Amino acid sequence: MEPRPAAPRPRLCDSLGADQTPSASTPNAARAELGRRAPAVAAVLPAGGSGERMGIPTPKQFCPVLERPLISYTLQALERVCWIKDIVVAVTGENMDAMKGIIQKYQHQRISLVEAGVTRHRSIFNGLKALAEDQPDSKLSKPEVVIIHDAVRPFVEEDVLLKVVTAAKECGAAGAIRPLVSTVISPSADGCLDHSLERARHRASEMPQAFLFDVIYEAYQQCSDYDLEFGTECLHLALKYGHIKAKLVEGSPDLWKVTYKRDLYAAESIIKERISQHICLVMDTKDENHVGHRLEEVLKDELNHVKVTSRLPCHTGRDLDQIMSEQCYSYVCVNVMTSDFEEIRKLVNMLEESNLSILYPVVVISVYFLDYKSVPFDQKMENLMQIREYAKEVKKRNILLCGLLIYYPQDEQKLQESLRQGATIIATLIKERNSGLVGQILVA
Repeated sequence: MEPRPAAPRPRLCDSLGADQTPSASTPNAARAELGRRAPAVAAVLPAGGSGERMGIPTPKQFCPVLERPLISYTLQALERVCWIKDIVVAVTGENMDAMKGIIQKYQHQRISLVEAGVTRHRSIFNGLKALAEDQPDSKLSKPEVVIIHDAVRPFVEEDVLLKVVTAAKECGAAGAIRPLVSTVISPSADGCLDHSLERARHRASEMPQAFLFDVIYEAYQQCSDYDLEFGTECLHLALKYGHIKAKLVEGSPDLWKVTYKRDLYAAESIIKERISQHICLVMDTKDENHVGHRLEEVLKDELNHVKVTSRLPCHTGRDLDQIMSEQCYSYVCVNVMTSDFEEIRKLVNMLEESNLSILYPVVVISVYFLDYKSVPFDQKMENLMQIREYAKEVKKRNILLCGLLIYYPQDEQKLQESLRQGATIIATLIKERNSGLVGQILVA
């Protein structure tokens, strides 16, 4: 078993970018109960699959989503939960170095690696052995409850984890379920319909699942080779060998498993949507009558489902902490009082120091207003062209920088139209997070 690397890391985030705190949807009573009893909880992730159904040579758990391996999102979802003490990942020997690189690059913590088996059940068994006290080379403490989860289910929330852990502590085993989407039918030997199941009476078994450690470990110790080779359902093993009837917990739609190539695009879309729900405007003027504040109003009107907050330029550590603590991944820097982009440089430097862009791409849009009476168009464009080279540099650190020039006519109707066009461009840049647009100067 590989020891857990000790490395500094950025502030842990949940799937929406929140700090490492209990989910708002987690029942307070359940959290309090867990806190009183304080069971030792660990997690095991089998990650030895080859991804045959994906149809690509890279195992799906290592496929990039927003240029970051899928398994990293799943690890983040688990390690943000402070009461999960250890996370054991089972990977094949050929992917061991790649997994170590992921842990180091994205600064994951509380992770231990074991070699995967040739099947899912054998991989899980290897992970359980790493947590068992009866193994001579075990470097981890045996937990009271162990969570088993898939490496390719990145959107698991703390409230579901808490529910299955609490139920497992009471019943010995628990698992998340979801309603069946399609009716299950049984074909006859000649390929005709034999019978079908009544969909309303059945459920799809999902992950996560949780067990009293002794229950599932002893079940695996009693497994036959057939179970280890062809079995898929951990809850069934607890029933078969431990006579434990698992408590079934209703899961959320986000528990779906990335199985096919199209699922990668769906996962990317979900992640983009979640990290685009907050826009921070950094504006270098307090003049509420200035056109910059008009843009803020239009953004709030046009994007009524997105939180838009405004800040003055960040010159102090306190300002930095305030912005970074919001875990915002979208910044609009409105340059009102200056024609250069010095404020952009300061903001980008702060983002780099925060390590915020390690986990997700950060979009920074430098907005300028073109008023022909104050600054000639050629001079404005000359200043904006500096963005291009700087954008190439910061892209290497996962910061996507581009410029936006908004025409500032005196006519009120035309101004309002320019602002709406600008808001639409900003929304598109933030939601799409298209690295191909880095350094571009867009005009509204």
